[in-house]
Amino acid sequence: MAHEINFEQAGIYVGTYAKYNDGSIFGEWLKLADYSDIEEFYQACAELHADEDDPEYMFQDYEYIPASLISESWLSEKFFEMRDALGELDDNEKEPFSIWCNNGHYDLAQEDCFALMASFRDEYVGEYRNDEDFAMELIEERDDLSDFARSYFDYEAYARDIFCVEYWSEDGYVFRNS
Repeated sequence: MAHEINFEQAGIYVGTYAKYNDGSIFGEWLKLADYSDIEEFYQACAELHADEDDPEYMFQDYEYIPASLISESWLSEKFFEMRDALGELDDNEKEPFSIWCNNGHYDLAQEDCFALMASFRDEYVGEYRNDEDFAMELIEERDDLSDFARSYFDYEAYARDIFCVEYWSEDGYVFRNS
Protein backbone atom coordinates (compact mmCIF):
# COMPACT_ATOMS: atom_id res chain seq x y z
CA MET A 1 0.00 0.00 0.00
CA ALA A 2 1.43 3.32 -1.01
CA HIS A 3 2.19 5.96 1.59
CA GLU A 4 1.89 8.69 -0.98
CA ILE A 5 -1.43 10.47 -1.27
CA ASN A 6 -2.54 11.09 -4.83
CA PHE A 7 -6.24 11.71 -5.07
CA GLU A 8 -6.19 11.37 -8.86
CA GLN A 9 -4.63 7.89 -8.72
CA ALA A 10 -6.30 6.61 -5.51
CA GLY A 11 -7.83 3.19 -5.93
CA ILE A 12 -9.24 0.28 -3.96
CA TYR A 13 -9.37 -3.42 -4.83
CA VAL A 14 -12.94 -4.30 -3.83
CA GLY A 15 -13.89 -7.89 -3.05
CA THR A 16 -16.37 -9.30 -0.55
CA TYR A 17 -16.04 -11.32 2.62
CA ALA A 18 -18.39 -14.02 1.29
CA LYS A 19 -16.24 -14.60 -1.80
CA TYR A 20 -13.06 -14.52 0.29
CA ASN A 21 -14.49 -17.06 2.75
CA ASP A 22 -15.39 -19.27 -0.22
CA GLY A 23 -11.77 -19.15 -1.37
CA SER A 24 -12.10 -16.45 -4.05
CA ILE A 25 -10.46 -13.04 -4.11
CA PHE A 26 -12.59 -11.93 -7.05
CA GLY A 27 -12.97 -8.17 -7.23
CA GLU A 28 -11.73 -5.21 -9.22
CA TRP A 29 -9.66 -2.10 -8.76
CA LEU A 30 -11.96 0.91 -8.57
CA LYS A 31 -10.37 4.29 -9.21
CA LEU A 32 -11.90 6.80 -6.79
CA ALA A 33 -11.46 9.71 -9.22
CA ASP A 34 -14.29 8.11 -11.22
CA TYR A 35 -16.79 8.82 -8.41
CA SER A 36 -18.11 12.16 -7.19
CA ASP A 37 -18.91 10.97 -3.66
CA ILE A 38 -19.01 7.95 -1.38
CA GLU A 39 -22.55 6.98 -2.39
CA GLU A 40 -21.54 6.76 -6.04
CA PHE A 41 -18.50 4.66 -5.05
CA TYR A 42 -20.62 2.22 -3.03
CA GLN A 43 -23.10 2.01 -5.92
CA ALA A 44 -20.23 0.86 -8.15
CA CYS A 45 -19.26 -1.70 -5.48
CA ALA A 46 -22.86 -2.98 -5.46
CA GLU A 47 -22.89 -3.31 -9.25
CA LEU A 48 -19.55 -5.13 -9.18
CA HIS A 49 -20.87 -7.65 -6.67
CA ALA A 50 -24.50 -7.80 -7.85
CA ASP A 51 -24.33 -11.60 -7.63
CA GLU A 52 -24.62 -11.33 -3.81
CA ASP A 53 -27.81 -10.36 -1.98
CA ASP A 54 -26.20 -8.27 0.75
CA PRO A 55 -22.48 -8.05 0.04
CA GLU A 56 -20.04 -7.07 2.77
CA TYR A 57 -17.29 -5.27 0.89
CA MET A 58 -13.71 -6.19 1.61
CA PHE A 59 -11.07 -3.66 0.61
CA GLN A 60 -8.24 -6.10 -0.03
CA ASP A 61 -5.71 -3.50 -1.17
CA TYR A 62 -5.55 0.24 -1.77
CA GLU A 63 -3.23 2.86 -3.20
CA TYR A 64 -2.62 6.55 -2.55
CA ILE A 65 -5.14 6.87 0.30
CA PRO A 66 -4.18 8.05 3.81
CA ALA A 67 -4.31 5.02 6.10
CA SER A 68 -6.56 6.83 8.57
CA LEU A 69 -9.27 7.17 5.90
CA ILE A 70 -9.59 3.48 5.02
CA SER A 71 -9.67 0.05 6.60
CA GLU A 72 -10.40 -3.46 5.38
CA SER A 73 -14.13 -2.79 5.29
CA TRP A 74 -14.55 0.97 5.54
CA LEU A 75 -13.80 4.09 3.52
CA SER A 76 -14.32 7.49 5.11
CA GLU A 77 -16.44 9.97 3.22
CA LYS A 78 -13.73 12.47 4.27
CA PHE A 79 -11.66 11.06 1.40
CA PHE A 80 -13.97 12.78 -1.09
CA GLU A 81 -14.07 16.00 0.95
CA MET A 82 -10.27 16.04 1.12
CA ARG A 83 -10.01 15.35 -2.60
CA ASP A 84 -12.17 18.39 -3.27
CA ALA A 85 -10.32 20.55 -0.72
CA LEU A 86 -6.94 19.57 -2.15
CA GLY A 87 -7.53 22.11 -4.89
CA GLU A 88 -6.67 24.71 -2.26
CA LEU A 89 -3.03 23.57 -2.25
CA ASP A 90 -0.31 24.83 -4.54
CA ASP A 91 1.50 22.18 -6.58
CA ASN A 92 4.60 22.55 -4.40
CA GLU A 93 2.52 21.83 -1.27
CA LYS A 94 0.98 18.55 -2.42
CA GLU A 95 3.91 16.23 -1.68
CA PRO A 96 4.62 17.67 1.78
CA PHE A 97 0.88 17.58 2.51
CA SER A 98 0.88 13.89 1.64
CA ILE A 99 3.76 13.27 4.05
CA TRP A 100 2.15 15.40 6.75
CA CYS A 101 -1.19 13.54 6.45
CA ASN A 102 0.49 10.18 6.91
CA ASN A 103 2.43 11.31 9.97
CA GLY A 104 -0.47 10.72 12.34
CA HIS A 105 -0.64 14.11 14.06
CA TYR A 106 -4.31 14.42 13.15
CA ASP A 107 -7.25 12.09 12.76
CA LEU A 108 -8.01 12.83 9.14
CA ALA A 109 -11.37 11.07 9.36
CA GLN A 110 -12.55 13.49 12.08
CA GLU A 111 -11.02 16.82 11.07
CA ASP A 112 -12.68 19.51 9.00
CA CYS A 113 -10.82 19.52 5.67
CA PHE A 114 -10.29 23.25 5.47
CA ALA A 115 -9.14 23.41 9.11
CA LEU A 116 -6.78 20.57 8.23
CA MET A 117 -5.32 22.60 5.36
CA ALA A 118 -4.83 25.57 7.70
CA SER A 119 -3.06 23.34 10.26
CA PHE A 120 -0.82 21.97 7.54
CA ARG A 121 0.15 25.46 6.41
CA ASP A 122 0.87 26.48 10.01
CA GLU A 123 3.15 23.47 10.54
CA TYR A 124 4.88 23.19 7.18
CA VAL A 125 8.20 25.04 7.21
CA GLY A 126 9.75 24.16 3.86
CA GLU A 127 12.05 21.85 1.92
CA TYR A 128 15.72 21.42 2.84
CA ARG A 129 18.56 19.15 1.74
CA ASN A 130 18.84 17.81 5.29
CA ASP A 131 18.07 18.66 8.92
CA GLU A 132 21.45 20.34 9.41
CA ASP A 133 20.75 22.81 6.57
CA PHE A 134 17.53 23.78 8.30
CA ALA A 135 19.39 24.24 11.61
CA MET A 136 21.97 26.43 9.83
CA GLU A 137 19.20 28.62 8.45
CA LEU A 138 17.69 29.06 11.91
CA ILE A 139 21.04 30.14 13.31
CA GLU A 140 21.76 32.46 10.36
CA GLU A 141 18.46 34.24 11.05
CA ARG A 142 19.55 35.05 14.60
CA ASP A 143 21.11 38.43 15.15
CA ASP A 144 22.36 37.77 18.69
CA LEU A 145 25.32 35.57 17.62
CA SER A 146 28.58 37.00 16.39
CA ASP A 147 30.29 35.62 13.31
CA PHE A 148 32.96 34.27 15.66
CA ALA A 149 30.36 32.29 17.66
CA ARG A 150 28.74 31.02 14.47
CA SER A 151 32.07 29.67 13.25
CA TYR A 152 32.21 27.37 16.30
CA PHE A 153 28.53 26.47 16.35
CA ASP A 154 27.75 22.72 16.25
CA TYR A 155 24.95 22.66 13.67
CA GLU A 156 24.70 18.88 13.66
CA ALA A 157 24.07 18.73 17.43
CA TYR A 158 21.64 21.65 17.23
CA ALA A 159 19.71 19.93 14.43
CA ARG A 160 19.55 16.72 16.45
CA ASP A 161 18.16 18.63 19.44
CA ILE A 162 15.52 20.67 17.63
CA PHE A 163 14.28 17.63 15.71
CA CYS A 164 13.74 15.79 18.99
CA VAL A 165 11.12 18.25 20.17
CA GLU A 166 10.24 21.25 18.03
CA TYR A 167 10.37 19.90 14.46
CA TRP A 168 10.15 16.73 12.42
CA SER A 169 11.17 16.00 8.87
CA GLU A 170 10.71 13.43 6.15
CA ASP A 171 12.15 13.31 2.64
CA GLY A 172 13.63 16.79 3.07
CA TYR A 173 10.37 18.46 4.16
CA VAL A 174 10.42 20.14 7.59
CA PHE A 175 7.36 20.59 9.83
CA ARG A 176 6.74 22.10 13.26
CA ASN A 177 5.45 19.66 15.85
CA SER A 178 1.89 20.49 16.82
